[in-house]
Amino acid sequence: MDRGGRLVGIYTAAGRGAAMRARSRVRVIEGQGLDGDRYAAGTGTYSAWGGSGRAVTLIAREAIRAVVDDGRVTLAEHETRRNLVTEGIDLPDLIGRAFRVGDVVLYGARPCPPCGYLERLLDRPGLWRALAERGGLRADVMRGGTVELGAAIVPLFTG
Repeated sequence: MDRGGRLVGIYTAAGRGAAMRARSRVRVIEGQGLDGDRYAAGTGTYSAWGGSGRAVTLIAREAIRAVVDDGRVTLAEHETRRNLVTEGIDLPDLIGRAFRVGDVVLYGARPCPPCGYLERLLDRPGLWRALAERGGLRADVMRGGTVELGAAIVPLFTG
């Protein structure tokens, strides 16, 4: 896969269950996540679970549109509680790969399946099922920097 995409949404939340805040740019901290986000601060719902892929979450705008088009549930980008919304790139192809978002380098650690917590938080019965296989990607920060809306997303290497 050589085709890249672009960043169309940036969201952070100060703490567990806190409202997602739209950002036009954000500092990304190596080994931690997005500045001002619950996972960079270690206060996210799943922070205590440990393991890789807890720094940054991504979801494709195309996946959100598919959920809405299916008519199962309504869903806005910020309601997914993912940090970065992408367009034009197949996120599953980034699992096990490094990729660049602007000048930041992330590593696609694993899929980010939907969870019952999100369905309960939003009070949207059926959301978990609607997002199945469309939940996005969990990533680690290999090189920090700043990302902003419109940034190119480019796969780098495997492994």
